[in-house]
This record gives sequence, C-alpha cells and structure tokens, in this order.
Amino acid sequence: MENIQTEIGEIVSVSGNILTVQLSNSMKSNMPIIDGIVYRIGQIGSFLKVPLGYANLYGIVTQIGAAAIPDSIIDSIEDSFTDIDNRQWINMVLVGEQTGRKFERGVSQSPTTGDKVHLVTINDLDIIYGGYNEKNSITVGNISISESLNAKVDLNKLISRHCAILGSTGSGKSNTVGVILHAIANKGFKSSRILVIDPHGEYNNVLKGKSNVFKIKANSEENEKDLHIPFWALPFNELMSIFPGHLSDQNRDYIRKNIVEAKLKSIEEQDIDIEKELVTADTPIPFNLKQLWFELDDFERQTYKERAKPETKTELQVVGDAESLISNEYKPASAGGGSPFLNNRAKGILGFLDSMRIKLKDSTFNFLFEPGCYTPNLHGKVELDLGNLLFEWLGSDKPVTILDLSGIPSEVMISISGTLLKIIYDALFWGQNLTIGGKEQPLFIVLEEAHNYLRSGDNSISSRAVQTIAKEGRKYGVGLALVTQRPSELDETVLSQCGTVIALRMNNTKDRGFISSAIQDELQSMVNLLPSLRTGEGIISGEGVKIPSRIQFYKLTNAPKSSDPIVSEKWMANKTVSIENYNKLLSFWRNQKLEEI
Repeated sequence: MENIQTEIGEIVSVSGNILTVQLSNSMKSNMPIIDGIVYRIGQIGSFLKVPLGYANLYGIVTQIGAAAIPDSIIDSIEDSFTDIDNRQWINMVLVGEQTGRKFERGVSQSPTTGDKVHLVTINDLDIIYGGYNEKNSITVGNISISESLNAKVDLNKLISRHCAILGSTGSGKSNTVGVILHAIANKGFKSSRILVIDPHGEYNNVLKGKSNVFKIKANSEENEKDLHIPFWALPFNELMSIFPGHLSDQNRDYIRKNIVEAKLKSIEEQDIDIEKELVTADTPIPFNLKQLWFELDDFERQTYKERAKPETKTELQVVGDAESLISNEYKPASAGGGSPFLNNRAKGILGFLDSMRIKLKDSTFNFLFEPGCYTPNLHGKVELDLGNLLFEWLGSDKPVTILDLSGIPSEVMISISGTLLKIIYDALFWGQNLTIGGKEQPLFIVLEEAHNYLRSGDNSISSRAVQTIAKEGRKYGVGLALVTQRPSELDETVLSQCGTVIALRMNNTKDRGFISSAIQDELQSMVNLLPSLRTGEGIISGEGVKIPSRIQFYKLTNAPKSSDPIVSEKWMANKTVSIENYNKLLSFWRNQKLEEI
C-alpha cells in the first residue's frame, strides 16, 4: 500500500546516470499527503527513489516540465504541442544507492525504462542523511527540505581533503564558519588544533573559553594576547619587500650577505645547534635589524683623510646610536676634490636605508620589528625563540587559535599572512615524525577573506604557501578551509583541491561559474539555485557529505560581527570636538603613531 501511495511515475529514458521520468496520469496533485505529511513533487534539488529488488536507487531532481523531455521522445510524439505541454516530465540524476538501512554514494546497477519512480519519504531521508559515525561527524544545521533532519558533515574528509566556504556578502558566510568551529570545539576532542587567519577580527567573540586570540594591541581584560611576528622569521625577499625603494641585484646580494653574517654571529652568541654551512638569509635565526642598519648606514657615510684608505677614517662629529636609529656623522667630504675623501667603496644605498629607518620607527610595525620577548638585542640574542611562539599558537590546551590581523598595515598584509602560513607549514613539515607533527596531531587552517592574499596568477609568498598546503598538506596532516566572497579571484588550482564545497547565496554570475566547475555536471541546476537561497542557507557537495545537500545552518547567538562601524549609532552620539583633537591627529600622523606612548 505504501508503494502505491508513493509511486508517481515511470522511467521513459535512461542516459548514463540521467533518468527522464513521466509522471503518472493518476497523480491527482503535485502535493500529495502521505501518513499526514505533505510532499511536493518536482522540487529542484529534492530526491526521488527507484526500487530495484532489494536495493533502492536515489536521484536528485534537476529539471521539470516540457524542457525535461528528451529530444528523441519529442521527435516521436505525434500529439499536438498542447498535449505535450499538458504532460508532466522530470529529469533526475542518480547519486546513491540504499541496501537495507545503509546508504552509499554511487550506484552499482542501472534502472531501465518502465521502472517505477517513487517519492522519498521522511523515513527514506533519514536513511540518506543518517548513518554518520557520531565520533567523526559534526552537526551544522538542518536539511532544508525537512527541518526535522539534522545536517551532518564528515569531519575527517572535511578537514583532510580541504574545503571551500563561498558566498556573497551578507549570505551568512562568517556564521557558517563559526558554526563549524563551534561544532568542532564542543566535540570534546582532547588535542584538536584549529588556526584561524582572521584579517578583520570577526571571530574574537565566537568561541570564548574555547579559543586563544592573538591580536595587535590586545585587550588583556578580554583574555587577548599580543600578536608578535618576529621579522627575523621572514624569508629575505619578504623582509626586503616591506621597505620601499629600489635595490639593484648587486645591492640585494650585498645586504643578503650582511644578514647571513649577522645570523652567524647570533648562532655563536646563543649557541644555536645548526651547521653554519646551512645558514642562509632565509633561515629563521634572530639578528638585530637596527644594528644591521646602523653598520650599513655607517659604511655609506664614512669619509677618509687619504683616498681609498679606510684606516684613515675621519673623526666622528656626531656619535650615532643603533638602538635609537641615529646615524654616525663624519667630517663632510671636500667639495674641491681634496681631503677628506668620500668612501669610494660605498654602495649608494643611503636612500634605501633612510626608508628602512622610517619603517623601523613606524609604530604600526611594532608587532614585527619590536615583537616583545622575541626582539633580539644588539648582539642578536632573544629571551624567547620561535619554538615558544609555535607553542603558543599550536600547543595550547584550547582547540582554536585566532590570529587577528586587523591591526596589520594593508600594504604588508599579503606578505605577513603568507609568512605566517609558511612558518607554520614548514614547522609541521620538518616535525612530521614528532608527536606534535601534523600526522600525529592534524592542524586545520581557516583562511578568512582568502581572495585578499590568494589571487589567481599571483606569485606572492601567500599564494605559494597556500598552493603548497593545498597540494601537499594532506600528506602531512594540514587541512585547509578557504573562506571567500569572490571565488573567481582565487587560484583555480587551489580551489580544485578542495574536496568539499559549501556554497551560500551568490548573485555574481562569474563567481557561480567557478562553483559550477567544482560540482558534477549533472547537478549544475543546483548551482542555479544559489541566488535564491536564504541567508544562512547553503548547498554542500563533495567528500564531506554523502550526497549534495541543501542545508539551513544553525544561527550562532554570538555570531561573527563585521568590523565596520555602525554609522547610525556613531552619528547619533553627541561628541564634543575641538581644534586640539585635530592637532593631536596631525601629530600622530607626522610621528607615525596611533596613540600616545
């Protein structure tokens, strides 16, 4: 009796895994009531069932109406166009198979013409969406077509095979990320590791009690910690890119050589265990950048009593100071060609060194050039080494670490974010055989606003780092989540490495095209639903779910908040402003400071 109730038509055409179904003339309504529950026939993205012996094949509806009729059938129909229009047709794509109470992706057999097609009931949906192992799955919301069913995601595949969370501004993207992080953090894992790279500081309040937040100008009352990124951990090219000005290849090699020498001295000072032959300008060994600047600057300014004889150096007129970035000043060279003489071995880099001094004095770069206990003294010695920094970020007893980059100047955001990823990935690569390596304790990296530092065709350190993680991270226990509102700007190679795609509302045709490339061809009609999705609703496809699903994600009570000021509130406030406020602003601007020290 139940089969008779749920039967809606029969298969009239089979093409690969695409079935064409003609609905039965006996169908009295497109909204039948079965066991007191109303079902809607022909909803795009809904399921239908084809019973075959002891197995049931399941398919997703992709097309309805006259457009679903195959060309071969249209050619053979002799009725009038009106008669064709009155017939009801559906196209469906086979996606899975049920045997007993077990549902699996893919099908082992194919139906044929004449086989009956049935509605999928609540009990059937429970089989399709159930069967997840509670230990390795998380619940993130409800199935849109039946809100009584929980939406689950396979955690192992979501992380190890990488994922992408895509959606337009206001679609609920940040809430979705928060829901996933919250579900993992509350799972009770004893040694989970999640690292969130957050350019706007949106997630600081999402996981209170479950996360450590590192940010510039941290608020200790909120249990935030200062974000330090030691300049000496940056690769040479990234460190040089921070300073404006042009350097010839010869002068770059000259500075590179001096940095290597400074690092070699630091090795001796701190008795670091490393073979000297392995030290390069990229090796993460502390050295004092101010002392390096002072020595380079001093050499450029020297004058001699006798031409080309350094031993006849003239007396100092002003004694400089490396820590204060004050230059040594010598007796000026004679304009008439006599004594004192210029240093004919100088490299002509005073302009670059002046720009370097300005950057070193810029307080917005203190997180980099004055990184607390990681700041080397004039001899290159540090109180705490990079191992302590990695322990703070990756070795915490809390499951989530949030690196809030909102205070980092925009011109170095790409370089800094890429360096962070490179430091972390390199550390886990070389520690892969240790208990804290990625193989023994996997790491999940969430890249918010990924399009900002992972642009297609870009050869920046951030692009290279993410490409490396996307291609090789799985082998070393590093998973990746790309969160972006502009997938069309992402590197296609990286996006193609994401095994699970979570697509929320998206209006831009170009961006939807990139999502289409990540979803199997037969289900492209589901991509067409993206502009009409509700806020917080998305389509999940790929390895993290058994079957492509339309899901309404939970709404967090402490959802991620935008960093934009609320205009109406700020304008409503009564503020007294005087000329002194603007004079103070001018002083901060001139002295490159954000507040009084």
